[in-house]
Formats: sequence, C-alpha cells, structure tokens
Amino acid sequence: MFEKLRIKEHMEVTNSKGEHVGTVDAVQDEAIKLTKSDSMDDMHHFIALSDVDRLDDNRIYLKEDARIPEGLGNKAMADA
Repeated sequence: MFEKLRIKEHMEVTNSKGEHVGTVDAVQDEAIKLTKSDSMDDMHHFIALSDVDRLDDNRIYLKEDARIPEGLGNKAMADA
C-alpha cells in the first residue's frame, strides 16, 4: 500500500496501461482532485485513493477496474 502523503501536486495520473488520465491538483480526504485542464468540461474531477494501484517515480497508476470519470485525458488528443 502506498502512502497518500507521497501524492503531490502536478503528478501525472494514468490508467493501468500508463495512458494519461489527468494531473493531480490536490489530495482531498480520500480522493485525488484532478486539474481542470485535463477535463473536457473544464471542471475538477476526483479519483478515489482506493483506485490507485501504485506510485512509480512521478506517476500514479490506477487499478485496472478503477472508476475514471468520462471526459478525462489529454484535451489536445480529444480535440484532434
């Protein structure tokens, strides 16, 4: 199990395959608050800490069955 204190602002959040999901804005209670810039609706979204599989270097990998809100990911890729 990881320590949530190791999660820092600006860390990359990826799905279980390493694909970009978002960027950490903050940790609030038992959730990771993601930046609005990675959201298609320009709103903050949250990922439960229980959905984190591991931390590796400056990247957070989510579990394979993690609940990822729709519209997250690299907006530049979505707009292309």
